[in-house]
Amino acid sequence: MRDMHVDASGWSGDGDFTQALVDALGHVDGVEGVRVEDAPASRAEAGYSFISNEIYLWFRRDARREPTRRFGFLPGTRMVLVKAQTLGGVEAALTAAPDVGPPDYTDGGMLQYLRAQRIIPPYQTRGYKLVEMVRIYEV
Repeated sequence: MRDMHVDASGWSGDGDFTQALVDALGHVDGVEGVRVEDAPASRAEAGYSFISNEIYLWFRRDARREPTRRFGFLPGTRMVLVKAQTLGGVEAALTAAPDVGPPDYTDGGMLQYLRAQRIIPPYQTRGYKLVEMVRIYEV
């Protein structure tokens, strides 16, 4: 795992799949930092528990010299910052990761994963359903 800044101060730590996503993002080239937060949609009732988390990514920016013209005819160069990764590239990397797979929903600015599992606590006959929704955004 590379050196990546992870801010989990707004996250309660609930959600094994969210942790798997954060671990997988540590291996994606160009991701400089991750912020994980609990979403206000989380709730629990007798038969199920719904966890909603949000992950915000920011990418490394590389400086590149680009040719330009001044006043329409004087040639020159300028420094331009270019993102080292895109959300589409992150989607491709997470799809290839064995613990994650493809997102359930994607659009131009978000990836959404929805995972459900049955939890049966020890010494109880009746379990509950844990539904975990994780949304990934670019900062």
